[in-house]
Amino acid sequence: MPVEMTAARFEELVADALDEVPGELAGAMDNVVVLVEDHNEEAPDILGLYHGVALTERTSDYGGVLPDRISIYRTPILRMCESEDQVVEEVLITVVHEIAHHFGIDDSRLHELGWG
Repeated sequence: MPVEMTAARFEELVADALDEVPGELAGAMDNVVVLVEDHNEEAPDILGLYHGVALTERTSDYGGVLPDRISIYRTPILRMCESEDQVVEEVLITVVHEIAHHFGIDDSRLHELGWG
């Protein structure tokens, strides 16, 4: 049974997860915004998505661009969880996972680290 939760409460959980990011990492994030969306139209089951150019791939030509986006998708996370505690955990994992992509860490390394 999916968890029922207001959009406002879910956004609070994403904000709480962002607060868990160590200050030195949060300070190193550059030109990126985190958004909560209901789901991804092209892949409705994914939990999050990083849209942008990872810090490790930016060159001296990088500039004058719109911020990268990290999308956290509410509906699939709520659908896969059975309790609010599970939602809290899954939101944290998803936020960390997508921030890691901003720093250039790929999925295989994230799985090795337990953030897959």
